[in-house]
Amino acid sequence: MSDKGHIPVLLEEVLEFLDPSRPGVYVDCTVGLAGHSRAILESNPRASLIGLDLDETSLLEARKILAPFAKRVRLFHSDFRYLPDLDIDFTTVRGVLVDLGVSSFQLDSPERGFSFSREGPLDMRMDFRNKTTALKIIDHASEARLAEIFREYGELRQARQLAREIVSRRKLRKIETTTQLGRIIEEVCRWRPQKGRIHPAAKAFQALRIEVNQELTGLSDFLRTVAGRVVSGTRLVAISFHSLEDRIIKHTFLALAGEEGRSCLRILTKKPVMASDPELARNPRARSAKLRAAERI
Repeated sequence: MSDKGHIPVLLEEVLEFLDPSRPGVYVDCTVGLAGHSRAILESNPRASLIGLDLDETSLLEARKILAPFAKRVRLFHSDFRYLPDLDIDFTTVRGVLVDLGVSSFQLDSPERGFSFSREGPLDMRMDFRNKTTALKIIDHASEARLAEIFREYGELRQARQLAREIVSRRKLRKIETTTQLGRIIEEVCRWRPQKGRIHPAAKAFQALRIEVNQELTGLSDFLRTVAGRVVSGTRLVAISFHSLEDRIIKHTFLALAGEEGRSCLRILTKKPVMASDPELARNPRARSAKLRAAERI
């Protein structure tokens, strides 16, 4: 199942843990191009869907893709963290999915600036209402802050050297495009393609994207709030693509499952579920995906 090159990650596993065979409402907190959402709706005619996305362009595409199920769908142009503030009866919700990855649609749109392999502006905003772009960060952030971003969010060994080089070069010429920045990263990291190694620009671009969109902010609070709102039997499924995201999800689930006298979750995945070899062959972008699931008790 794909749309415009989009392949939903860990689709079989999402359906297994979300269990949309039960009638009720399923929430796709990051609907993207609706790969997961469509599969949920196709699996059960008595399932309805609430979808959220920060990216208005993706949401417009999702609306077209989900048109055959329009009577069972409500879509919101919103950050998933605002889900608790929306007009939703949480007693009807049976499953909540949060997929923290970037869609192929976004990566393959050069004008969005998410990919170092395609010439485009340094943008990286999920939501165009956001005033912060990757260009602003590259152009204005201090050397220390840039190093922190690349180290913490990109886990890049050469974070300090890269930050120093960016600050040095921007004094001579504005760094405006994805390919400009990509070349600087390759030079600083002395990149040579090797099988099994992740391109350092992929790590650096991920770090900038996380900073631009504040992707880690409020994630734990969101999971705690939703777990407190839903009813017994509701499944929570989260897919992350970064160790920091995965750590937040893991520790939040563990805390909610182990808080003495206030335990409200049963963890369904002792270890993160990762893509199978056949899926990786179809979709190499799934290599860093980790799925964790829990159930409200």
